[in-house]
Amino acid sequence: MTPYMNQGVVENAMARPDLNLLFTLDALLAEGSVARAARRLRLSPSAMSRSLARLREVTGDPLLVRAGRGLVASPRAMELRDSVSQLVHAAEAALSPANKLDLEHLDRTFTFRASEGFVENFGARLLALISREAPGVRLHFLHKLDKTSGPLRDGSVDLETGVVDRAIGPEVRAQALFRDRYVGVVRAGHPLGKGKITPSRYATAAHVHISRRDNEKSHVDDALAELGLKREIATTVGGYSAALALARASDLVATVHERHTGVLFTGMYSFALPMPVPQFAVSLLWHPRLDGDPAHRWLRARVRDACAEAP
Repeated sequence: MTPYMNQGVVENAMARPDLNLLFTLDALLAEGSVARAARRLRLSPSAMSRSLARLREVTGDPLLVRAGRGLVASPRAMELRDSVSQLVHAAEAALSPANKLDLEHLDRTFTFRASEGFVENFGARLLALISREAPGVRLHFLHKLDKTSGPLRDGSVDLETGVVDRAIGPEVRAQALFRDRYVGVVRAGHPLGKGKITPSRYATAAHVHISRRDNEKSHVDDALAELGLKREIATTVGGYSAALALARASDLVATVHERHTGVLFTGMYSFALPMPVPQFAVSLLWHPRLDGDPAHRWLRARVRDACAEAP
């Protein structure tokens, strides 16, 4: 090899980025502290400080800026966080031995965030399927109070259900579980239980509205507006359970997701809405870093089975 070629090799080597810095950056962004990141990677604080200085030089950005006694991420660091985390997890998966999943001895807890009604309608069936194959697996169900993807990104939630819309992060994986529709639900013996339910008759009844935010309208309100009608809202609650409890004990009408809340309105009178409202898909959501996790992949399949088998 000629000296010129040796020089080219050296220049290429110098231009090649130090991929170890990705692991350092991932730890710094996850911990928000040089000391904690150092402990996570089993380095000294001084070595981590030097690595942060190199990262700042390479990226041309401060990345972490002191704010009081702590550090806050710069806009560039926030932009890099998810992609760096995915790269690090992919590298760890690629360099790890491909062990066969031993369900009988799998000891793991998964955190599952779900919309109201999911546990009541599908939880028992899902737990039965899991215990049959992996008795050491536990599910920690959390109630889904918003549609943000933050808990999936930061790893505090392993799986969740929801309707895919703009609030879901673009990187989140989604797989449809079942299709659902809106239905009206009233107490047994309610006046709407007799005779034909027209759009006007439905709209003028007293309704309990379900909303987590003030003045939030639903597809039901949009469908009525096209007919020049508007629901008579008597009260607003934050979830399906409260709405159905009020409807069960009064003349209020609750409009809910049929499959998602079917168990909750057992013994009440339900009816198809008298105007066309689009159906929607309820999906299973997870972060792409868990795509290749055999245990997570197995759990996703069991959730699909539970939803497919349930009435």
